[in-house]
Amino acid sequence: MSDDHPPGKSDPRSEGLLARIRKKLARAPRDREEVIESIKQAASEDLFEADERAMLLGVFDMSDSQVRDVMIPRSHMVVVERDATPDELLPIIIESGHSRFPVIGEDRDEVVGMLLAKDLLRFFAENGDENFDIKECLRPALFIPESKRLNVLLKEFRDSRNHIAIVVDEYGGVSGLLTIEDVLEEIVGEIDDEHDIEGDADIRKDSGGCFSLKALTRIEDFNEYFGAELSDEEYGTLGGLVMHELGRLPRRGESVTVTPYVFEVTRVGRRRIDTLSMHLPASHHPLPGNG
Repeated sequence: MSDDHPPGKSDPRSEGLLARIRKKLARAPRDREEVIESIKQAASEDLFEADERAMLLGVFDMSDSQVRDVMIPRSHMVVVERDATPDELLPIIIESGHSRFPVIGEDRDEVVGMLLAKDLLRFFAENGDENFDIKECLRPALFIPESKRLNVLLKEFRDSRNHIAIVVDEYGGVSGLLTIEDVLEEIVGEIDDEHDIEGDADIRKDSGGCFSLKALTRIEDFNEYFGAELSDEEYGTLGGLVMHELGRLPRRGESVTVTPYVFEVTRVGRRRIDTLSMHLPASHHPLPGNG
């Protein structure tokens, strides 16, 4: 923050954000576009911080976005089966690190309810696992259409106190899910948790030959780690490679094959790819000591 404001005058950024915006607007904006332009201009004049600008514009972006734009696709949903035993449930819950799980019947189109990890723990504490019946732990699932606006969904989450919703397509089939965290990230940016790629690590080895990758991973670092020979002449990062191959910003769940590797997009920001996943082919293993 700059310290060169005139003596005797307070730094304008010490005022509340709304107060600073009101001072900037000499008159009420005529439309949405004028509001957005005023915010950008105020930010360029150093009236508030870059992260404040990003959050304000994120609110407007969110009202333009639909559930289908940010949902976790069906193939990435971590689910548990209605007939699963405690021995089958616990590894899934522990490995995923999630707190809420869709419970399915015959297939992923039959979501019969939601299982909260805390409800399962409470059941085991009170009853043990001998008489376990998952139906006693189920909560109703919230179903939403792909076309629902994110700002409308956020209000619905708040009013219903739900944190997760199952997304269905026009034919009633399950196409994915969305959490309240996914919606909030459209405003405040990425919210890291203990299961995200930590610190400066660009590559994280998961289970079953899968790897989580930051999209900003340098291709030369990827090549060194995996003994690969991907070209970095046209783009320097994995995210750049994926966007180059698709010719656009992808949606979460889309994948790109750069033989022999298949990169799947696991998180997308408003303007760039954030994270990728990759399943390493059986014939290609990291160099000794790398993973």
